[in-house]
Amino acid sequence: MKCPYCGHKSDKVVDSRESKDGEAIRRRRECLKCTKRYTTYEQIEHSLPMVVKKDNRREPFDRKKILNGLIKACEKRPVSVEQLEEVVDDIEKQLYSKMEKEVPSTVIGNIIMEKLALMDEVAYVRFASVYRQFKDINAFTKELKKFLTEKNDK
Repeated sequence: MKCPYCGHKSDKVVDSRESKDGEAIRRRRECLKCTKRYTTYEQIEHSLPMVVKKDNRREPFDRKKILNGLIKACEKRPVSVEQLEEVVDDIEKQLYSKMEKEVPSTVIGNIIMEKLALMDEVAYVRFASVYRQFKDINAFTKELKKFLTEKNDK
């Protein structure tokens, strides 16, 4: 491991512990040259599927893209970044467990909508307005009525 401070290639591990529900190992390292400490994470590299977009383009699954969309939907809402990262973690786990090579973007979008509906209604409506690409106010109102009906039925 190369030291981020001085670039030296030798270090020693000072502390190791599991993190993220045993999905990763956090290591505190100390550079043998400058003696500064830094943290690294080691985790299993999952082979996630390609995402098939609405126009049939394919692109690699991008955790950051989903997290950024969630952050925008939850802007100025009482939802922590940790909660949003848990949503993305859950999506990754669901996709990995299916072991499919490709997954439609609509599947991912629907999972996000389900999670946001439970987490924060305003964030749900914000995300839905972008994700569903409503043509006019009537389409938006129809989706909102559907959401409220489903919520009241529970």
